[in-house]
Amino acid sequence: MSCSRRDVLRSAGVGLVTLTISGHSALASGPAADPGKVNGVLVDITKCIGCRRCEFACQESAGFEVPPIESFEDKSVMTEPRRPSPGSYTIINQYSNPRDPALPVYAKFNCLHCNDPACMSACLVHAFTKQADGAVIYDPWKCMGCRYCMVACPFQIPTYDYENPLTPQVRKCNLCAHRVPNELPVPACVKICPADVMTYGPRHELIQLAHDNIARYPDRYVDQVYGEHEVGGTSWLYIAGQPFDQIGFLNLPPEAPPRLTETIQHGVFKKFVPPLAWFGLLGAIMHLARPATAKESTPGNQP
Repeated sequence: MSCSRRDVLRSAGVGLVTLTISGHSALASGPAADPGKVNGVLVDITKCIGCRRCEFACQESAGFEVPPIESFEDKSVMTEPRRPSPGSYTIINQYSNPRDPALPVYAKFNCLHCNDPACMSACLVHAFTKQADGAVIYDPWKCMGCRYCMVACPFQIPTYDYENPLTPQVRKCNLCAHRVPNELPVPACVKICPADVMTYGPRHELIQLAHDNIARYPDRYVDQVYGEHEVGGTSWLYIAGQPFDQIGFLNLPPEAPPRLTETIQHGVFKKFVPPLAWFGLLGAIMHLARPATAKESTPGNQP
């Protein structure tokens, strides 16, 4: 099928306009929630007794088949560090306590619900959304299974349900967004905790509460609120009695990853030279500059 020079240039122009619009859309992206208005959870690690009831409540709230609550009293599973899995969105790990070796330190891990989520920024199909109340939720119907979110997450939290070959999904805590505030006033793990380890409420109030506790009991806490500044801040906040990098927490910078990656991406779009537009232009040049075939160049061979 022959293709005129005008058709080629028209196709290249349509591609350029389309990608310019896409670039404009990308420039308008950013955090979906005001960090000053979101809710969060403050975790006082010094209070945790390692009962793992939060694990039970989380699995039950997510609709999983949960073993009897008594089975979660087994602390032997905490002898090795664990990570959240497709069937368990939150886990407790055990660490040595240099202050009192007879009393281990227990730390809870789950999605921290970043103020500026890297998973949401990396997702090509907008399967992740930051709600106004702070929860980062996932829509499996939009997901195409690329798993970029797993690579992008600075906390290495999202997992993938490889055991479901027909409808695999990315799995992570959604801050009980499907139940709060319709069924539960607070997330299930917060409600079941017998030691009042967790406090749910407005994030800015929790930060103030955390600093008040640190100032009131300087011998009990290290002077850091984990999640206040890390990667742009998170809805889950932690205070502890020893440095966080000694109890499984990653040492992360205050800059949110999307502020770097999107700045690079937007810088390209601002110059109106999206990569695919360049490919379209180069393709047009190659088409126009291609050598004529013998069939095209010989008038007697034309049909």
